[in-house]
Parts: sequence; C-alpha cells; structure tokens
Amino acid sequence: MVFKEIVDNVIEREGGYVNHPKDPGGETNFGIAKRSHPKEDIKNLTKERAEEIYYDDYWVPSKAPFLPHNIQETFFDMVVNMGQRRAVKILQEACNSKKCGLKVDGRIGKLTIAAAKKIDPSRLKVFRILYYANLIKRKPSLEAFIVGWIRRAMEA
Repeated sequence: MVFKEIVDNVIEREGGYVNHPKDPGGETNFGIAKRSHPKEDIKNLTKERAEEIYYDDYWVPSKAPFLPHNIQETFFDMVVNMGQRRAVKILQEACNSKKCGLKVDGRIGKLTIAAAKKIDPSRLKVFRILYYANLIKRKPSLEAFIVGWIRRAMEA
C-alpha cells in the first residue's frame, strides 16, 4: 500500500467534522484535531489539506514507509489515533519477546524497524486493543469510544 491508499482509508475511518464533548482531541475534521493543529480552521478543513497535514506531520515523521507493508496501515492509523510516541511504544511492545529485548522508548529507529519485520500483523492489532482496554480502565469517561476503537483496530 502507498500513502494515498492508506490516508484515504484513515480519512474514511475518521469521518468528517465532529466536536464530541468527551473527545480529548476536541474539534476534529477528517481526524485532524484542533488541539494538535490550533492554527487550522478545522470546521472548513478540506480533504486535500488534511492529506497534506497527514503526510507532513504524521507519515514522514512516523517512518511508516520503512515498516513492512503488511503493518504500515495499522501503524499509521495508530499514529493518527493516539500519537506517534504511543503508537511506537505499542509497536515495540508487540515486537518484544524474551529473545528480542527491544527497548520500549517510543522512538522509532533501526532496531524497531528491524524487529517490526518479524512480527505477525495480527499481534500488533491485539496489542493495540489491549492499549484501548487499559486506557478505559484508567479513564472510564472514554468508554464511549471503545466500540469505535475496537472496530478501527480490526479494520486497519
């Protein structure tokens, strides 16, 4: 998959304009949150501008193009949904085994990319779901989002 296909899928999952009172990101459009992009006119954001933001602020810094094709979309969707540092930590946790010993530091580098080439893509999805479950234990007010998050984790 290439960026355009992946970002189209992410935008489809994100949907259009939303301003849910319980969403920590606040006002969003195409998944672009006002909280993270305070200078953007979120309500009038175009799909084309959202794609530019995703490419410059998410795709390139996340190093998703260097990951195996079979986990690029899952990983990139995680970066969009929960931030790069958290997404990388979950990827590192999914890659870890007693033999691997990969440091879970939220930074994506050569060791993380190499380890990612060895994991089953479904393992990353499971670790993502575990993160959501633990997040809701810590912040019960986010329970309203669990069905959408689990659906998203299974799709991406």
